[in-house]
Amino acid sequence: MADFFDMGGYAAFVWAAYGLSAVALVGLALSSRKQLKKSAEDVEAARARRKGGS
Repeated sequence: MADFFDMGGYAAFVWAAYGLSAVALVGLALSSRKQLKKSAEDVEAARARRKGGS
């Protein structure tokens, strides 16, 4: 098991790459969620303007 986590001597590079990838994926998910919420609010505002203008 220790050999697996040692990654043949490249553990620092491999685990750093996994960590950076995880951070990037979490950041992307949070950014996407924020943008989705903003887009939904924009759609609702546009619907409200359209309904009020008719």
